[in-house]
Amino acid sequence: MHVAEACRQGHLKTMSDAAIIAPQRAWGKGRLVAKSERGCTRIAELYQEGCAKIRLPNTFDSSMEAVLINSSGGVTGGDRLHWAFEAGEGTSLTLTTQACEKIYKASAGTATIETHIFVGARSRVDWLPQETILFDRASLSRSLEVDLAPDASFLAVEAVLIGRKAMGEAVHAGLFRDRWRVRSGGRLVHAENLTLADDIAKLAARPATLGGAAAFATLLYAAPDCEAMLSKLRGMLATVVQAGVSHYQVGGRDKLVARVAAPDGFELRKILVPLISHLRKDASVPKVWTL
Repeated sequence: MHVAEACRQGHLKTMSDAAIIAPQRAWGKGRLVAKSERGCTRIAELYQEGCAKIRLPNTFDSSMEAVLINSSGGVTGGDRLHWAFEAGEGTSLTLTTQACEKIYKASAGTATIETHIFVGARSRVDWLPQETILFDRASLSRSLEVDLAPDASFLAVEAVLIGRKAMGEAVHAGLFRDRWRVRSGGRLVHAENLTLADDIAKLAARPATLGGAAAFATLLYAAPDCEAMLSKLRGMLATVVQAGVSHYQVGGRDKLVARVAAPDGFELRKILVPLISHLRKDASVPKVWTL
């Protein structure tokens, strides 16, 4: 019911009473714990509430794939999503999303998405959500917290589209914050903070940021075989103008960090898919990426 109509019908005494009525916001919480059983990854705990849903398609091997769904159909100011995942000892878990997450214009407030991942001993987690699409005047604060066992493996790819070029969309203003913290054996091994704020179009046009690109991605790989993966990864990026990959060692933990920028989401995905497949030991990207 419209606020003015509610006042006329007596549901609200005055228009000032409407100020205390906040718009409806989406809220969701999902948690998945995986365990090893007879050499296969199986469910230990599964919890979902609100708009956060988790589906587990058949993988036909010893690993597990979880598809995350935001049933509200997108994110806007004031929405809150919280995901938590735990890969128990000796498990293999791939986490992806049903579709690109769309961050719509925020009339008020900032949306928050928090993700916590724990990767146990001799386990592997691939964090492979599909692209995040920012619309004009979107407002989002996102965080990724990861705790790794010293011998665990972790792959993370986050891709962001600043509008959809094929739809003629542009992002002139808004807010996007992305915070990563990755620890191994309790020690911080990777940290980054990204902020795009206010005049995003002007900021993205600068040579020191995106040089006019409308799509970008960060790839992090932390595993014992980082050095062996590096040479081919650099070869795959050799012809990409706005891309690079570096190998670091922090506290005895190896990691690869790649940055990629592209004119649009289609070009970015063409670059990312073979990179992801290489780091997944030639396994393909999750099937939902191609649906």
